[in-house]
Amino acid sequence: MRNQLSSIIIDAVPDEITSQLFRSLEIIQLHLESILVAVHLYGSATDGGLKPCSDVDLLVTVSAQINEVTRRALVTDFLVVSAPPGQSKILRALEVTVVVRDDVVPWQYPPMRELQFGEWQRADILANIFEPATVDADLSILLTKARQHGIALIGPSAKDLFDPIPKHDLLRTLADTIDLWYSPQDWEGDEKHVVLTLARIWYSVSIGDIVPKDIAADWVLDRLPDEHRFVLHEARQAYLGGGEYGVGAHAEQLIAFVSFVKREITTLLNDQNYVGT
Repeated sequence: MRNQLSSIIIDAVPDEITSQLFRSLEIIQLHLESILVAVHLYGSATDGGLKPCSDVDLLVTVSAQINEVTRRALVTDFLVVSAPPGQSKILRALEVTVVVRDDVVPWQYPPMRELQFGEWQRADILANIFEPATVDADLSILLTKARQHGIALIGPSAKDLFDPIPKHDLLRTLADTIDLWYSPQDWEGDEKHVVLTLARIWYSVSIGDIVPKDIAADWVLDRLPDEHRFVLHEARQAYLGGGEYGVGAHAEQLIAFVSFVKREITTLLNDQNYVGT
């Protein structure tokens, strides 16, 4: 298994995350080997290239639910092979999503997520707070990305393992996402992510594909009125350069951008006869 993994990772994975991936896979196999079906690498590492603050995204599929002891041990061990964005020269932020295969195959909406680890949970994990299994509509996006560009590190390809996600369910998830953002309190401290995610949703609803954030931003910039371009341009530059998003002094422009893009997305959803359920 180690030699097989070595060949896959060396041939298909960016050199800078090879060591981190091996360490992460060792943890996954240590705790989940008896129920492990597959591990897929997806996201920036396989589509568009890693940016300065890109996560390492792993999708882990298992054949049974994870007991509480294993859940706690697994996410605690992940803390050792992950670091907050920009805080380590050798580790990136790790994001691991675990699904039970029977919860997502055959596909059903909304899907159930068995476990997720991310750097936003670090403080809670250190405080002995662990997230339980939960319904997660975002799996429709994650599984679509894994099917499109995922690399199988263990097990079959994502296209062979998972059903295609119906367009209506993908649109439903995107529509629900834009409903999260109504006022500055909803995006305070997360402005860059919200701006770039709105751009990617606009692209996805229009084109029917999911692309890296900077590519979606380029597409949207060509369609934005001049008064809204600054907000997205600054977010894109911060994303590509790994710097801070300096639009805080332009709060009114950010509000106007969010409102404009949400209207455009809603119009497109209506044009496609999408009706939320």
